[in-house]
Amino acid sequence: MLTAISTAFHKGGWGMWPILFTSVVTIAIIVERAVYLFRASVDKDKLLALLKSQVMSGNVQGAIKVCSGNPTPMTRIVQAGLMKFNKSDEEVQAAMDEAALRELPKINARTPYLAMTANFAVMAGLLGTISGMIKSFGSVGSDEGGNKATELANEAYKSGKGILEIIREKKILTEQQIQELLNPANLTGLDKAKYTTK
Repeated sequence: MLTAISTAFHKGGWGMWPILFTSVVTIAIIVERAVYLFRASVDKDKLLALLKSQVMSGNVQGAIKVCSGNPTPMTRIVQAGLMKFNKSDEEVQAAMDEAALRELPKINARTPYLAMTANFAVMAGLLGTISGMIKSFGSVGSDEGGNKATELANEAYKSGKGILEIIREKKILTEQQIQELLNPANLTGLDKAKYTTK
């Protein structure tokens, strides 16, 4: 299997290197984010039950110590609210909102790069495909023999035009012949009459 992957990689040409680099970066970001989120997770039911028992017994400092002993984004936000325990509800909410604004960027860090690396990989693949097509047209166009396929490929390579566009310009085929060639029934070999429902 590794041999097949290696062979396909080498056949892909230079375009495979940016795709490989992008894949490595993407995997690194995914692993780093997964590790961070795993460490940031907490058993919220157990934590909330512990905090509730501390607060209901009037031991706010004990609840704050519980939060500081489990440093995760969630506990830091709750701890910010507990620090304003004797203040008004608005001040408690403001303190928790402020803490959330500090913690959320840490949770979302580097995730936007995943979309960027995905787009870059697609563009690198397309660039490699176009490069391969230009190379193929160039090699076909350089063949001797002077047949129509070679002439068309050579002109497409030099002008950047599509094969169909050149066929129409040079009137190699009539429009009816082109439509017959492009007819899905002709391309697939299926008899349309057999599959038409009455």
